[in-house]
Amino acid sequence: MTDVVDSSTRSRMMSGIRGKDTAPELAVRRYLHAMGYRFRLHEKNLPGSPDLVLKKHNLVIFVHGCFWHRHPDCFYATSPATRREFWQNKLTRNAQRDEEQRLLLAGLGWRVLVVWECGIKHAADKMGEITDFIVSDEIRGHWPLAPPRIRASRRD
Repeated sequence: MTDVVDSSTRSRMMSGIRGKDTAPELAVRRYLHAMGYRFRLHEKNLPGSPDLVLKKHNLVIFVHGCFWHRHPDCFYATSPATRREFWQNKLTRNAQRDEEQRLLLAGLGWRVLVVWECGIKHAADKMGEITDFIVSDEIRGHWPLAPPRIRASRRD
C-alpha cells in the first residue's frame, strides 16, 4: 500500500527538507572533528559545493540523502506515488549532476567520498571506515559500499 498525502501536507513536508546541515552531515562532521580532522564546509568555489573539504588530505566528502541522490538498491530511495514523471526527471537529473560534479572534482585532482544517509542511520558503528578512506590512496569511494538490507518499516 502506498502512502499518499494531500498536497498541502506534502508541501509542508518538502519545505522542511534542508540542503545543508542535515542530521547525517552533522553526524559525520562531529565524528571527524572528534577524530582530530579539520575541514571546511560547503566550499562554493568547488564543483557541487562539497559538504566537507579536507584540503590537507586532498579529499572532498558529500553526505547524500538516499532519496534525493538515488542511492542504488536502497530502501530509502523510493519514488513518490504522485507526479511520477516530474519526480523521475528531477531525481534522475540529481544523480546525473552528482556524477558530473564527481568527474569535475577528479579532474581538478580531488579525491571524492560519498557518505550515504542509510550508512549513518544503520552502520554508524562502522564510521571508522571513513577515516580509513581518508588516509588511503583511493581516488573515489562510497560509504557504506552497499546499502543495508532493511526489512523494517520506514518509521525509524
